Amino acid sequence: MILQKIKSTEKIVRMIEAENMIAFETDRKYTKEEIAQEVEKLFSVKVENVRTLTRKNKKIAYVRLTKDFVAADVASKLGVL
Repeated sequence: MILQKIKSTEKIVRMIEAENMIAFETDRKYTKEEIAQEVEKLFSVKVENVRTLTRKNKKIAYVRLTKDFVAADVASKLGVL
């Protein structure tokens, strides 16, 4: 499984509501395309783009969903909101 856990901070909750974006922690070896495919497959949504931030041995992927899908719905299913 590519996605290890969902990130949940105050900043990320604001991003979910304002920018339709969710953040996941992944391993460094996965690419943006692989992360996008995994999110689309797991949550039945369409991904607009993926930005990544690498720190130490972890990669944080910021996944923006298309306007047709609401990130708050996905976050509430995962228990973040």
